[in-house]
Amino acid sequence: MELDWQVKEPVTSLKRFLTNQGISHRVFSDLKQQGTIRVNGQVTTPAVTLAVGDHVAVTFPPETADEAVAVSHEPITVLFENRDWLVVDKPAGLNVVPGPANRTDTLVNRIKGYWEAEHAENLVPHILTRLDRFTSGVVWVARHRLANSLASQLQAAHQIDKRYLAVVSGRLEADHAVIDAPLASDPTGYNQMVSPTGKPARTEYWVQQRFATATVVAVKLHTGRTHQIRAHFASLGHPLLGDALYDGPVTGINRQALQALSLTFKDPFTDEQRQFTSELPADWQTLIHQLSEE
Repeated sequence: MELDWQVKEPVTSLKRFLTNQGISHRVFSDLKQQGTIRVNGQVTTPAVTLAVGDHVAVTFPPETADEAVAVSHEPITVLFENRDWLVVDKPAGLNVVPGPANRTDTLVNRIKGYWEAEHAENLVPHILTRLDRFTSGVVWVARHRLANSLASQLQAAHQIDKRYLAVVSGRLEADHAVIDAPLASDPTGYNQMVSPTGKPARTEYWVQQRFATATVVAVKLHTGRTHQIRAHFASLGHPLLGDALYDGPVTGINRQALQALSLTFKDPFTDEQRQFTSELPADWQTLIHQLSEE
């Protein structure tokens, strides 16, 4: 894969210029060892000095598939794809990455099959927004190592806006609030718990609809801790419907009522503002209908 830029402002070196394009130290090391760097069409070294108007091109080797990762030809729902990104709408019940419970038909296995069928150059999915198995919605994937690096930088700078919908048990009184409570692993189970020794975690929410026994909330994550939404609402005494791990009522839906609704970011390759929204699945719509009739 080749990327190219034109030098528009004075810089001290090629390495500094590439750093300004978002190429991290690790990606730069890979580029030196396995790729090529050209200035005005000539292969060169990172030590060269650039002038305004120069054209810089880098070529990365293809990212070949991991033979240990099985191929699945089950379908995926693609919301967007281009040279740099793949955005999919993940169904509930599908693991994102292979693990002991499933190594042959996860989202990663399906993406590998999808890209192989497309004869894509890069066959390594870099998962950027991982979801729990039973959470549905938007998953963002980088298609190459530089996209992965740039997205990680956006995430570290809190420049990714991720919104969720959740149905929590009971009636929340505040129309809008921020849950600011550190989370840590529960030493007695698989859940997360609010703890003064935990990692900082902030969850902002807005009430969308109130029912007799439940409340629909829109949620924005300001941090990305494991089970953050589930653990935070459980700590308030309002666990998500269907969330047995956090003692949520298991009526109306056979999983936690959580949907990764939307993802918004400024594309570092094009400077375009990108926003993706998933469709509410059938079980969610059935749940809302049932609650409205109570």
